[in-house]
Amino acid sequence: MKNLGVADRVLAMLRIRRFEEQCIRLSAEKKLVGHYHVYIGQEATAVAACTLLDKDDFIFSTWRNHGHLLARGADPRRMMAEILGKSGGYAGGRSGTLHLSVAALGAPATSALVGGNLPLANGAALACKQRGSGMVVNFFGDAGMEEGAFYEAMILASVWKVPILFLCENNSIPPALRKRGQFTSSTLPAKQLVDVPKSLNIVTEIVDGADADALVECFTRLTAEIRSGAGPRFVEVRCTRWPGSFPLFPELPDGEWQVAWAFGQKPDRQDLAVWLEHSDPLLLHIRKAVASGELDRSQVEAIDAQVRAEMAAAVRFALDSPYPDPQEAYRHVLAQGGQTR
Repeated sequence: MKNLGVADRVLAMLRIRRFEEQCIRLSAEKKLVGHYHVYIGQEATAVAACTLLDKDDFIFSTWRNHGHLLARGADPRRMMAEILGKSGGYAGGRSGTLHLSVAALGAPATSALVGGNLPLANGAALACKQRGSGMVVNFFGDAGMEEGAFYEAMILASVWKVPILFLCENNSIPPALRKRGQFTSSTLPAKQLVDVPKSLNIVTEIVDGADADALVECFTRLTAEIRSGAGPRFVEVRCTRWPGSFPLFPELPDGEWQVAWAFGQKPDRQDLAVWLEHSDPLLLHIRKAVASGELDRSQVEAIDAQVRAEMAAAVRFALDSPYPDPQEAYRHVLAQGGQTR
């Protein structure tokens, strides 16, 4: 468990940003087939939460899982290969993006069902309590709170006092922006999302998803409380959805993210420019670090060059990796009276 320094935090967030941009590019080139989601704009949350975890801790993720796994330490080469359905991926190309997981890193399952990971995460937290070590971070979106599984998980977690952080990433968008094939945001009768877990005697907090330092402070304190046996905690991380995630399929609204944008240059797209100024955790953290003298532009550019090279290598590895043999589809399948073929 560790808190990253400023440069390492920028590096970790940039790795997620550049990885997701490559996914968008590969999709546009028809090399990534099928639907997928990206984590752009929420990088500080995964980095702040996952870098505080130990080896015997667990994370459970959603379909917006790339950032969580990268922050947990997954290899971007094997992740990219899995997303492209290649044999070099973590599951040999079987899981693709929506079920991508790395059990060896304490990330045993990703659920593409809204709220589907909540019962699994709760069970893992109970196991941690019974064995006397470890905790769970359960990532889910605000729409997950509309599912019955959410309430079952909250009730049992509170009754059992299991070591779990329920981390709700609320990236809902204003109704006026629900166009171009967008999904609507969640609708709950509660005045605030945190009112629901509060009613079940779970300690709650709200934190700004664009403020990396606030996220680190919040998660550091809450994970310490969870590890002390205080029971579950619930955090609503409030994010403003990145403009490139508005359409049904992600797109790069003004090309890849530019270091120059953190130093005064603005993109042509007005909605992107507004989002960068007020909601981009990466850009805001870099500006804060530069203002405090902890980083300068040349250092940021050097970090970016390192990350770009790493992601280019990940893409090359994935593209060069062969597709699995068709017979691989029959492995791990129970058939013929329980025999595996």
